[in-house]
Amino acid sequence: MSDQLIFAMEVTLNGLMAGVLYALVALGFVLIYKASGIFNYAQGVMALFAAMTLVGIMNGQVPFSHLINALFGGHTTHFGWTVPSLVAILMTIAVMVVLAWLVQVLVMKHLVGQEPIILFMATIGLAYFLEGVADLMWGSEIKTLDVGLPQGINLWIDETTLGIFGYGFFIDNLDIVATVIAALLVTGLVLFSQYTKQGRAMRAVADDHQAALSVGISLNFIWVLVWSVAGFVALVAGIMWGTKSGVQFSLSLIALKALPVLMLGGFTSIPGAIVGGLIIGVGEKLFEFLIGPMVGGATENWFAYVLALIFLVFRPQGLFGEKIIERV
Repeated sequence: MSDQLIFAMEVTLNGLMAGVLYALVALGFVLIYKASGIFNYAQGVMALFAAMTLVGIMNGQVPFSHLINALFGGHTTHFGWTVPSLVAILMTIAVMVVLAWLVQVLVMKHLVGQEPIILFMATIGLAYFLEGVADLMWGSEIKTLDVGLPQGINLWIDETTLGIFGYGFFIDNLDIVATVIAALLVTGLVLFSQYTKQGRAMRAVADDHQAALSVGISLNFIWVLVWSVAGFVALVAGIMWGTKSGVQFSLSLIALKALPVLMLGGFTSIPGAIVGGLIIGVGEKLFEFLIGPMVGGATENWFAYVLALIFLVFRPQGLFGEKIIERV
């Protein structure tokens, strides 16, 4: 077997792992769009906010410490204790549920029945607001996130591939954990959406807000529920990306990479988010490996968007999205 083919196999495996991380972010978009018809521009910032909150709670950091010290004097930044990872994750989930309730009460409740573009603009405002609040609460410095997830090269894969191919594949343990978690999340969300009363109510709300209200479905409850679930997905994505590359404000930009994933998989399909993520992950890695040297490299920055543009031209609903036909 040629060296080029072996290297391509390693690149493909790493692309699959990267695609899973993209898909985790895309899942949050799909959930909110599927349940409310809203494209939530703030999903990436929600992942950043969740990760920063988790780090702050784990480190015993005082929220808004810089603002409090500036207003009242003093130099207090920490409570003087640390919080175990599991407890901190549960506390962060509670924070994201409270955030979902606040979004519903203060924003979405007043926009029932509005045009989709109005709802989209509201999520843009929400994104910048959350980013500012996260900065005030926890500071803007880069933070290290460690919740005990395994990291580094998987020795078993390295030794096995070394014995078979004479070359050890570098596969990160964190990427393997992310793959398993993403599979469990997708399975749970599909089952929830298809076989629970709340899941069916979410789909009804997405089809028509007013019709859902007329049959007794509470928009308030459904939207708090869906934003809470999206917040949980954002927390999972924030943990994975924060552990991999540190918790910093550039983390919110992962939402931009989720857009091609959504265009490929379809805005209304949970499994489509995973498949789209895998296609983008593998495609950009292989394209960089095979074509990058010929064009000067850095193709990973634009390959996903070019592929998404092609899909928009020939199959705008994506691979698994619903084809919508409107009579005019």
